[in-house]
Amino acid sequence: MTVWDRPEPPTRPVPLDRERIVAAAVALADEGGLKAVSLRKVAARLNAGPMRLYGFIATKQELFDLMVDEVQAEILPEERPGDWREALSVLSHRTRRAALRHPWLADLLGGRPSLGPNGLAVTEAKLSALDGLADIDTVLRAVETVSSYVIGAIRREVATLRAERATGLSERDWQRASGPHVTNMLSTGRFPALAKVVHDATDIDAETSFTTGLDWVLDAVAARLPAM
Repeated sequence: MTVWDRPEPPTRPVPLDRERIVAAAVALADEGGLKAVSLRKVAARLNAGPMRLYGFIATKQELFDLMVDEVQAEILPEERPGDWREALSVLSHRTRRAALRHPWLADLLGGRPSLGPNGLAVTEAKLSALDGLADIDTVLRAVETVSSYVIGAIRREVATLRAERATGLSERDWQRASGPHVTNMLSTGRFPALAKVVHDATDIDAETSFTTGLDWVLDAVAARLPAM
């Protein structure tokens, strides 16, 4: 039996249900990352004995699954966008914003499909956006390709934000501190392509970079769809 199929825990002696358990776990993760989450810590936050949680959630992975599904509710738009490209773009941007609100989400995206109600609804929204535009295998590959880009871009951005917090240096501060070393390395002439990037490339913010990359991926998907 999966965690989704188990009955709610008993309400006595302390009121306890799936909503309270997941909310406490998400709050702990938002405050201290996934390392701050355990069944014992969630139970303590709820003033309940840990054994009451173990009767409902067997492993930490099941707790993570519940947490991911809770946050995936934030990804679903209230209204379905008009066409497939807008639909996938909206879902991608909402996934990024959810991960920035809950950075731990970046560590749990990908892998096995989420089987919770919200996770299934997000997958359904992605697939249905392309339904009828191509054969099912093309639709599946298209959705996987977009998802792979989104997950990779999110993980890179979240890793940068974590580095900023860990070092106390903003991205620009880190670039300035690393400047002398990079200048010395480029002066060797061994990295001409990288030198062009450092000296000539346009510096853009993370959201613009994400949007540009997403547009390129969606262009590639469009090229694979039969002419309508």
